[in-house]
Amino acid sequence: MADFRALPCAPIIHNMALLKILNYPDKRLNKVAKPVAAVDDRIRQLVADMAETMYAAPGVGLAATQVDAHERVIVIDISDAHDELLVFINPEIVWSSETKKEWEEGCLSVPGIYDFVERPEKVRVKALNEKGETFEIDCDGLLAVCIQHEMDHLAGHVFVEYLSTLKQTRIRGKMKKLEKAL
Repeated sequence: MADFRALPCAPIIHNMALLKILNYPDKRLNKVAKPVAAVDDRIRQLVADMAETMYAAPGVGLAATQVDAHERVIVIDISDAHDELLVFINPEIVWSSETKKEWEEGCLSVPGIYDFVERPEKVRVKALNEKGETFEIDCDGLLAVCIQHEMDHLAGHVFVEYLSTLKQTRIRGKMKKLEKAL
């Protein structure tokens, strides 16, 4: 397993911005993200803005699709101190365990909604970091759940789509009421 504390983070970008997080059932959440062609300053700025947005929300993961940027970029920080930012550009799962585990998930695009989803217990992910370097990491526990959840966003899926049709209908109704209240 890679030790991300040893990996340098993206350079500090001074004009970071909070991005608007799309809420389910916004159809833009169903767009499939395109691969990042080059890890450049524009992508590093997107990473910095996504990290700031995720921390402010607060959340433990955010996919570019959720902020209406349809490129294969994910930021995750599952640390208690929120000081271990992981960046995955063009991530792909290269191995997953046959063993599955059910976890309660939530989502910044579906605020206040939590439910159980079954996923592979362990995965190996290959991706680029913010310097454009390839790395692989073995994930289990919350990190495995989080990376799979965020990769679903890149594929145009929201976790509630794993739930029954009845639950999806109820959640859509709650989200529409929430949107009207704002």
